[in-house]
Amino acid sequence: MNQFTKKKFLASAMFGTLLAFSAHAATLNIHNGGDPQSLDPQKLSGDWENRIAGDIFEGLVTEDAMDNPIPGQAESWTISPDGKVYTFKLRDGIKWSDGQPVTAGDFVFAFQRLVDPKNAADYAYLQFTIKNAEKISKGEITDLNQLGVRAIDDKTLEITLENPTPYFINALMHYTAYPLPKHVVEAKGQDWVKIGNIVTNGPYKPTEWVPGSHVTTVKNDQWYGTKDLKIDGAKFFVLEDQEAALKRYRAGEFDILTDFPTDQYEWMKKNLPGQAHVAPFSGLYYYVVNSQKPPFSDKRVRQALSMAINREVIGPQILGTGELPAYSWVPPGTANYGEPAYVSWKDLPYNEKVAEAKKLLAEAGFGPDKPLHAVLSYNTNDNHKRIAVAIASMWKPLGVNVELVNAETKVHYDQMQRGQVEIGRAGWLADYNDPDNFLNLLVTGVQMNYGRWSNPEYDKLIKDGNAQTDLTKRAEIFKKAEQLALDESAALPIYYYVSKNVVSPKIEGFVDNIQDIHRTRWLSMKE
Repeated sequence: MNQFTKKKFLASAMFGTLLAFSAHAATLNIHNGGDPQSLDPQKLSGDWENRIAGDIFEGLVTEDAMDNPIPGQAESWTISPDGKVYTFKLRDGIKWSDGQPVTAGDFVFAFQRLVDPKNAADYAYLQFTIKNAEKISKGEITDLNQLGVRAIDDKTLEITLENPTPYFINALMHYTAYPLPKHVVEAKGQDWVKIGNIVTNGPYKPTEWVPGSHVTTVKNDQWYGTKDLKIDGAKFFVLEDQEAALKRYRAGEFDILTDFPTDQYEWMKKNLPGQAHVAPFSGLYYYVVNSQKPPFSDKRVRQALSMAINREVIGPQILGTGELPAYSWVPPGTANYGEPAYVSWKDLPYNEKVAEAKKLLAEAGFGPDKPLHAVLSYNTNDNHKRIAVAIASMWKPLGVNVELVNAETKVHYDQMQRGQVEIGRAGWLADYNDPDNFLNLLVTGVQMNYGRWSNPEYDKLIKDGNAQTDLTKRAEIFKKAEQLALDESAALPIYYYVSKNVVSPKIEGFVDNIQDIHRTRWLSMKE
């Protein structure tokens, strides 16, 4: 009722009809976790932001309910015999939410803006497989028109790659590949994402954005498939307190939780049967160690910290949701890879790992008489705190004194990118199903390389692997790189993720999938 004015039109039969309709509007209330830093697809970095962006924008390729690629703004595409040139035909009549046509030029504009060093997009590197993208991003080429993306005409887009790339179609589902409304961005500049200015091309459009509180969306009546949408809009709530989120879910305020306190899992299985979803997930939970800052620049210190983490107890005992211990950087089962590389000490009994860790720290000059002081930072979350407390206690027998520091998600990741943490909690959820997406995190200069680890040999192996057209040889090169990073303790893998959602029985169409992406367009709501 609050969408109507307080004027007394109650005598109007038409108003009564509208009021009844409004009361039954299907609005999805989603516990979304962190606070989005922007609605600009090129300014995002988190899954909480992706949930919004993927509802309001659409790329050439998009996801079905199982996260498989399907045609989005492009109705079809062809690939050249050498695997390097993709030609996309756009759908007839596609429009921005202001009624202006979406053209191939909007995609060219967006890709050029993504790699333009003036914009410093954190995730630009995800599209470096496109010809000259990396050179433009690094300032080696200043002519944006040299990027391998061109509009043949308004409805035909051609993308040329540096090398054949087996995951390219999957990478186009990522928000770095979304088009931008050139006519609005050029007219409004940085203000183009403000409510009242922003126009989008996805199933929904944003109507309200209150930082620290929520983002509200409604159907985009200009989208080609609007008539098939069962949900009228969504409200994405900012809330990092999972205990509070679960209480609000039980009170009927939320329809979907995108995470939950793991110590409540057994209770939920008994008291909310079928509502807690735990499923395999292409993601890695890990700690970064600032390798540019002594004593963490010493690989013996990094390895000692890694060896002393008892990974076997974290999933079943500390979290209680069965996460598997991680001894590789690339999760097992990743496409185009086979079995990943593992740390050499993976199968040692835990007491032997601790003994070796103590020895390594002693060699580095630390022990009971000279304790190592470390600050462990994590973003505010009950589960992250639980893990940090447990790992700090695992490090204590080594003579490591740990100070725990937490911050809200946006602040935590900003500090990580600035290299202001000693040891920091991080997580990576695959943007596309390929080892490159994980291995790239450790390449020199990549924004998400939070620990600042740098190794020229590793960088060369990743480059050589991506230039390889034979997938078997490519995997072999990548595995050498992964082994090198693990031997150097470039970062500390802890466990492979499972997705954790809670879904109301009135929501239909929610399908567990490997990347935990659930677009509102596939959902419906029972009365």
